Amino acid sequence: MRRLWWLGALVGCTTGSDTGPWVTLDAVPAPGDWSIAGPGGPGVSFSDSDLNVPCAWLNGNKDSAEHHNLVTMHDGYLLFPWAPEDGGGGITFFNFDDPCNPTKVGEVWADHMRESHTLATGQVGGREYLAVDYHVSEEVGGIGFFDITEPEDPRWVSSLELPGYHYPDAYFRVALSTTWIGDRLYVPAGLLGVFSIDVSDPLAPSVIGTVPETGHVVGTFHVIGHLALSSSAGIARILTYDIGDPDDWETLSDQQVETEDDPLDNFYFANIGGEYALFARKDGAGGPNVYDLRDRSGPTFAGTLEAPEGDGGYVFRHGDLLFQGESSYGALYDFPSPDAISERARFELEGDLDTVTPIGNVAVVSVDEKGDPGKATGIYPWATAPDTDPPSVKMTVPADGEAWAPLSGTVGLSLDEMVEPRSVHAGSFRVWSEHGDAIPGRFYVMEAVTNFVPDAPLAEDTTYWVEVPAGGIADTSGNPTDETLRFGFSTGAEVIPWPE
Repeated sequence: MRRLWWLGALVGCTTGSDTGPWVTLDAVPAPGDWSIAGPGGPGVSFSDSDLNVPCAWLNGNKDSAEHHNLVTMHDGYLLFPWAPEDGGGGITFFNFDDPCNPTKVGEVWADHMRESHTLATGQVGGREYLAVDYHVSEEVGGIGFFDITEPEDPRWVSSLELPGYHYPDAYFRVALSTTWIGDRLYVPAGLLGVFSIDVSDPLAPSVIGTVPETGHVVGTFHVIGHLALSSSAGIARILTYDIGDPDDWETLSDQQVETEDDPLDNFYFANIGGEYALFARKDGAGGPNVYDLRDRSGPTFAGTLEAPEGDGGYVFRHGDLLFQGESSYGALYDFPSPDAISERARFELEGDLDTVTPIGNVAVVSVDEKGDPGKATGIYPWATAPDTDPPSVKMTVPADGEAWAPLSGTVGLSLDEMVEPRSVHAGSFRVWSEHGDAIPGRFYVMEAVTNFVPDAPLAEDTTYWVEVPAGGIADTSGNPTDETLRFGFSTGAEVIPWPE
């Protein structure tokens, strides 16, 4: 049996026990050693009379359609895409610390940008890129890339056609979203399955291969470490995979989303919030369906709320709240637990209201068609005080104590709200080997999920320790985690634990 190697509580120190050898952890940056270029998320207070009504509108350039979707914070700015299904749109960066007075920082038009349902970013060669959907003609489309290194001067830089693309079959044979992990971009594309794209050079992307999913209209593909959730667009089917070998996926589950009363509960789109998969139910009623992701044999039903007047679009978690577009209105739901969801407030906006994105103490409410001119996206305060609640890590992949983890080594954290990508770095998401070596790698953030990808494969039969220290990873309002999380996993049979 191996002897236990004890670790010190302070980075770079040495410690030991009477039964184990000493070990020194390589020094890493401080958890708060990060900065943003922009002013950050909302820092403004509101009165009760301000709540749940629009205080400002967001728009792209003069040629933009009234067809908007999700937003996110990036490098201290609000990243706002605007493009319809049939292409022609762009992105705008806003100062958003005063959300009722947003100011444009940078903007770019792209003739062939198509409506995007996620905003996946990656850094390559000192530049930063955003991957979006792309459409040229009925038979030509796929994905495209913006260079967003300088938010004041974003640029469209490349595109890639996907085989089998066909529009206007808007959900069957088109790119629907993107997820960036290491040198790969995963692109769910309806009946075409999930494309794996080589993005080691985003200026010259190429198709590696496709994982077909017969009968599955796949719309989103979420990745936490080596666990992937492939979710439909408009039906009830979900699949989970172990993608530890990115070229040879292992199917873990293939099932339908259902409730205690309905064996087949269709949903429009899915999302991840902490330990839960969230599904925006549709067809006869809206409201969120919630599944627990911690059982690797397959997601398990955890709770639901039926909203008879709703027809779900997209759903986001923000701590103990859920925000969901319900087509004819937007909803704010209390979420103390999956079995106790209740409606708190509604947001009204003319058009097909599919998206309600929480950013601090405001919601960015968007319609993707039939909006009034200049009013397809509104800023709605929902809380009087600025957000001061820290984010919390709710799930890790690998899990604490997991053996036989893949040598590819991706480590995922799923938090209970969106995080600021710049806050995720080598000092806030720390990985060491059992020998005390700090493992270098890259970090990828998409909404509430962040992944670490090592620069080289992990060693066989080796324990790795992960620390998420307090004061590091921060939400979109700049609030950092307030508790330290430590866990360990092994590429072999035995996991050397952190000390008690």
